[in-house]
Amino acid sequence: MAVDTAVKTRWVYTFGGGRADGDASMKNLLGGKGANLAEMSSLGLPVPPGFTITTECCTYYYGNERTYPADLTAQVAEGLSQVEKITGKTFGDPANPLLVSVRSGARASMPGMMDTVLNLGLNDETAEGLAKLAGDRRFAFDSYRRFIQMYSNVVLGLDHHMFEEILDEHKDRLDVTVDTGLAAEDWEAVVADYKKAVQSELGQPFPQDPQAQLWGAVGAVFASWMNDRAKFYRRMHDIPESWGTAVNIQAMVFGNMGETSATGVAFTRNPSTGENRLYGEFLINAQGEDVVAGIRTPQALTRIAREEMGEKNPSMEEALPDVFTQFKSAVERLEQHYRDMQDIEFTVEKGRLYMLQTRNGKRTAKAALKIAVDLASEGLISREEAVMRVEPGSLDQLLHPTIDPGSPREVIATGLPASPGAATGKVVFTAEEAERLGGAGEAAILMREETSPEDIRGMDAARGIVTARGGMTSHAAVVARGMGRPCVSGAGEIHIDIKAGEFRARGRTFRAGDIVTIDGSTGEVLSGAVKMIEPELSGDFATLMGWADGVRRLKVRANAETSLDAKTARQFGAEGIGLCRTEHMFFDPDRIAAVREMILADDKAGRVTALAKILPMQRKDFVELFQIMEGLPVTIRLLDPPLHEFLPHTEEDVAAVAEATGLDAKKLLRRAQELHEVNPMLGHRGCRLGVAYPEIYEMQVRAIIEAACEIVASGKAAPIPEIMHPLVAKGEEMKFLRELTDRMVKQVIAETGVQIEYQVGAMIELPRAAIRAADLAEYAEFFSFGTNDLTQTTFGISRDDSGRFLNAYIEKGIFERDPFVTIDQEGVGDLIRIATERGRAARPDVKLGICGEHGGDPASIAFCEAIGLDYVSCSAYRVPIARLAAAQAAIGEREKDR
Repeated sequence: MAVDTAVKTRWVYTFGGGRADGDASMKNLLGGKGANLAEMSSLGLPVPPGFTITTECCTYYYGNERTYPADLTAQVAEGLSQVEKITGKTFGDPANPLLVSVRSGARASMPGMMDTVLNLGLNDETAEGLAKLAGDRRFAFDSYRRFIQMYSNVVLGLDHHMFEEILDEHKDRLDVTVDTGLAAEDWEAVVADYKKAVQSELGQPFPQDPQAQLWGAVGAVFASWMNDRAKFYRRMHDIPESWGTAVNIQAMVFGNMGETSATGVAFTRNPSTGENRLYGEFLINAQGEDVVAGIRTPQALTRIAREEMGEKNPSMEEALPDVFTQFKSAVERLEQHYRDMQDIEFTVEKGRLYMLQTRNGKRTAKAALKIAVDLASEGLISREEAVMRVEPGSLDQLLHPTIDPGSPREVIATGLPASPGAATGKVVFTAEEAERLGGAGEAAILMREETSPEDIRGMDAARGIVTARGGMTSHAAVVARGMGRPCVSGAGEIHIDIKAGEFRARGRTFRAGDIVTIDGSTGEVLSGAVKMIEPELSGDFATLMGWADGVRRLKVRANAETSLDAKTARQFGAEGIGLCRTEHMFFDPDRIAAVREMILADDKAGRVTALAKILPMQRKDFVELFQIMEGLPVTIRLLDPPLHEFLPHTEEDVAAVAEATGLDAKKLLRRAQELHEVNPMLGHRGCRLGVAYPEIYEMQVRAIIEAACEIVASGKAAPIPEIMHPLVAKGEEMKFLRELTDRMVKQVIAETGVQIEYQVGAMIELPRAAIRAADLAEYAEFFSFGTNDLTQTTFGISRDDSGRFLNAYIEKGIFERDPFVTIDQEGVGDLIRIATERGRAARPDVKLGICGEHGGDPASIAFCEAIGLDYVSCSAYRVPIARLAAAQAAIGEREKDR
């Protein structure tokens, strides 16, 4: 007899009753929610029993035309049997029904992006059984109507607004305003109307078979992994599609069983400020979605919070004191166990506490800094762990203006301070309009009764968010904090009329397009634009950045050509300038006329005459930069763009320029036409200008060295000018440019008698330059990878035009990320590796850095650390992000070596 030796794949892991098949380390397989439910069960915390269908099953589902593995049905049945044993209830039994929740759970938290079904297992028979078992008919039919609405929306695809309209009609008929005002017979009537609506819309009755309900919900959760909002959220947070989601099926516990039942959400520390104090909300006689959906305005957890908010309804601490004591002990234990701030969902059923979820809580950058520094100070984590706890990109929230405390505030409404920061913009009432304005570069403030996961794109496009309903843990608040958007929630004074395109507050009416300002730190909505102030970076920020600087290897410079940019960069901790684009200086109104005169010159003598007018202006620019940088290196890229960019192109513009400058209009137009190129990005630009018109680069080198000599002569710290030639492709080009540079430097030194240290380098922007880096290194002392153009020339994609099709590539999985945001490590990255290896082989001490936009991207910085570059350079406001990302990359590389 043959023996079947095949190992069966395990698709289902159970938890509950003080034990679990999994634990917190199995997040990749069980998802974050499933892994943490297992962990809490093993810790002996009160967790309703259940089981998790793995993320591998989701992968199978999408890899096999949305079908399930053959043995999944049996494993689910076995998992359900375990839950039945622990609860003493039976799934589908009319007399003693087990009801379950079906929830998603990816390894990375994606709040509200995927689907959930509660109260599953209810039908006409089990609803009657539940009513008898609980001794509460109202509760049973309240639960049934919730299930019909949620299942019909999530699984059957019906619009949830249809059900809300039915409920509102019943409320109007009964003259009640809140759900708790409906009696048992009222809910029975609502259930009957809900079922009629389903029959009318689908042509078939609402499903009554609990097994069919269960598999419908499982399929809906797996399918929600690929819904539009989930895909958008994954792109926004760089979550790979291949991870998939788990499905968690768990015995229901009920917070809507009367005045000793409740449901809530809590954070062990304040997710907006990081303050070490229990924070959150709860509702008596409610289910979980009531809290997060903002359907009812929740109550505070603690007495202190209630008093601070001026609320009259009792806090959980006051209404359910014994349960609150047990809850406080449980959440403190969870923070100690996970060594991080926890976001916890809980339910109280008839005075008994149940923990439904714990996860590391989403937090603002300000809170992340404080929590990380505090946990390290408390000895729960090390300083290096604290550095790793803060998402570098989130620091962007701290680096922008807030409302000036001295500015007059015309407050038009007040709500809850759900997410800190401030924003000014045009009022919009739909996510689509926020997206449209954002795409046009205009600032929008999205105002909604309440947000839903479908609003995710508009929330991302908006500068700030206001909701009339909802609390501090509503969908709007949680998502806004994660995005770093300021948010005011629960602004009940605001009455929105979407059809009329207006909102009313305090007797005033505001229309779509009116300007408002919101202060997410105070919960105020203000009329008009209000003055902002620059942020102060100190305290926890300074502490954490000090720890980060202590472990990073990569230097961090800034891209800057104005004194304001340079000062900002120094304030944020830049260690020099990695890219000064000299052409930006040429566009200044005071010097553009001389630049145009140079371009219009008929011969070299005419160009030299015009350049002599530009020289003192350029010298002054460099003196300012050298003074601000106080001896730090400054990389100056010589003129890069094609000359036609400095000329007007239309006849109207030519006439206006000619009149303003006295230049000949016909000559201007003729010269613009002569310089026109079919493909200017690959045309007469970069060092090709220096080869064709050496006098341009000679003037710039002279200005740089004369400025350096002036600084030295004044007794200030000697600058370190790094003269960079753009778009170099051949060793012969670099040789010509090196000789030109050295010749001019020697001439200035001879004239001034001041000795200057300087370096000459190449900007690597072409594949040939990377491949033949050894040729360039013979003459170049440093390479700076211009990754913007290197990406363009490697892919043959214009960055300015790529927005038309890159999203399609990302959606279809051809690109995982936009290569202009994060370095393409396989292609562009290989060229950088080749240039690094060959450049160092020819010149071991060649200095290597990048200066494209990738210099401020954490994933790209990790790549730079891995291949051993010396520095990254980014925009001034991204310098702190780069400093933290460089520290995390260094720690990550060390961990690999262990």
